[in-house]
Formats: sequence, C-alpha cells, structure tokens
Amino acid sequence: MMLGYALCGSFCTHAKALRELENLLAAGYEVRPILSETVYSTDTRFGKASQLIEAVEALCCKKAIHTVVDAEPLGPSEPLDALIISPCTGNTLAKIANGITDTAVCMAAKAHLRSDRPLVISLASNDALSANLRNIATLLSRKQVYFVPMVQDDPEKKPHSLVADFSLLMPTLCDAFRGKQFRKLFL
Repeated sequence: MMLGYALCGSFCTHAKALRELENLLAAGYEVRPILSETVYSTDTRFGKASQLIEAVEALCCKKAIHTVVDAEPLGPSEPLDALIISPCTGNTLAKIANGITDTAVCMAAKAHLRSDRPLVISLASNDALSANLRNIATLLSRKQVYFVPMVQDDPEKKPHSLVADFSLLMPTLCDAFRGKQFRKLFL
C-alpha cells in the first residue's frame, strides 16, 4: 500500500511524527513524503531543514514533494491509499477545512480527497480549542477525514492547545481503512 506522509511546521512534534513514520515503514507500507514549504526551508532550534529532508528522504527512499505543482497529481493521476498529515498545524487544518490549496500539503490533501480515500490528521495546534475548533468540526463532517485522538498538552499554560497522541496513528489509520474514526477523539 502506498501512503502519503506530510509534515507541517509543528517543529516540536517532529521527533514523534518521525517515529510514527518509521513504524509505518516497518509495518511494510510504502511512503511518499510530503513536506510543507515551511518545513522544507526553515531551520529551528529543533534542527536544520536540510537534516530533516535528508532523514525523511532516506527513510522513504523517495524525494519529498514540497511544492504545490508537485503535489497536485496526488489524486486521480498518482493515487495514494491514504494520506497522513503528521503533524498538522492549525494553519494547515484551517486551509483544508476552507478549501485553500496554496501549499504543498493543502494541495496534496485536496488532490487526495478527490479519490475518496482516507485522510488521517495528527493535529498539533495551540488554538485547537478556540479559533480552530470550528475547523475540526468542519472536517469531522467530511467523508474520509479522520483524526488521531488528541489531548490537551498543557491545560494550565496553553488552555486552547491540543496535540495528537502520535502513538495512536497506526490504529487510527487501520480504522480509517475500515471507514471508522478510532476510539475517543479527545483523550
């Protein structure tokens, strides 16, 4: 099975997202990497963009898609069995919910959803329980969109923040293939 695995700019969660990418590869999935333009070009305190690109491409044995033009065929022309966005930022979530396709990851999601196959989202957003709550609701009502269960990562200091429990990505994907949302959405 061919999966798309897209990483957005929640840089503090990249280590967890990469661990789950490794788990998918170990389970025998073939993976096409997709990187947001921000991830592809931004060095942070969590690491250099070039090192992340190199690591992801080495794991997947494929060049990463990182432009809107390269992401557009990921639907009917180059179908994926499922697309995973891990981590998915609040910005990307809002764009997908509102049909905006101005980034590689958003275009990949739009193109993929045209083929009526699962889109699995591992959200990491500081405003998930405020400005982005309506976008979560919008996408929950969409066919073939599934969320990795989320938890408040720091209710005291960041009361509006939600982060996916990345360790639940694989069972969420398995249930998505069966057309089901995995367990409770909020842990």
